[in-house]
Amino acid sequence: MFTGLIREIAVVKRYENNILSIQSSHRAKLGDSIAVNGVCLTVIKVHSDGFDLELSDETRSIIDKSKLTGKVHIEPAMQMNDRFEGHIVQGHVDCIGTVLQIISRQNATDYIVRVDSKYIPYIVPKGSITIDGISLTVNDVYQESFRLTIIPHTLRETLIGRYKIGTKVNIETDLFARYIDHILLYRNALKKNHSKSISWNDIDKIQMSY
Repeated sequence: MFTGLIREIAVVKRYENNILSIQSSHRAKLGDSIAVNGVCLTVIKVHSDGFDLELSDETRSIIDKSKLTGKVHIEPAMQMNDRFEGHIVQGHVDCIGTVLQIISRQNATDYIVRVDSKYIPYIVPKGSITIDGISLTVNDVYQESFRLTIIPHTLRETLIGRYKIGTKVNIETDLFARYIDHILLYRNALKKNHSKSISWNDIDKIQMSY
């Protein structure tokens, strides 16, 4: 599990044969989980100046290859004794978004990001969302897009300040919105097919599937 608070801007050394090699000051250990631009990956090799991670078929089918080059956000997985900040992030990317508009404000910048409309129900006004691994607050939600307001500190400390119209971003929607939607769909299916209410055992099975 992650928090969506970026710990370092690292650099991709290479990406070959589904192996991502990262140059980083973070001292990773074999088997560690590390989010790279919001994607939870496992460390398979450690170097003096970084580490290697492997991308599965599922991961490669979802993310955009532009997220595997140049500078990247990284966040090691939380430990039990860590302070909890940001919001609950799994590192499971739901979809790719596209920066549609960038609007400068007095002391912040608005970013309008377009997504497939089927993901809009999981994006909640004033709720949390993860963009390239960054925990952010959603301000407004539209039919096929949403608005973020980014403060100067975040622009300085992350790569968002480099984004342009057309930039692709990894998006992880709100965990609880996905849970609720899945539970309701499952309950409705049970009622339709078996005419019975969902039980706590059913809910436990749904939760275990995440």
